[in-house]
Amino acid sequence: MNIVDKIWDDLGALSEEEALHVITKLYTSYEGKLSQDPDNQACQQFFQELDNAISQTLECNLNRR
Repeated sequence: MNIVDKIWDDLGALSEEEALHVITKLYTSYEGKLSQDPDNQACQQFFQELDNAISQTLECNLNRR
């Protein structure tokens, strides 16, 4: 099993509280790296992808109402 598949399986096994903790850890990790290097492309891409995921999720939730 490659690392991507393992992580996907591990994510699926997390409780909601644990998943929120993982997201918070990722956010603070990338936030710290970006504050040290504002031109860090990987960090900028992470936050862009996170913003897109949040926007898509909110849009889907609005369409369900």
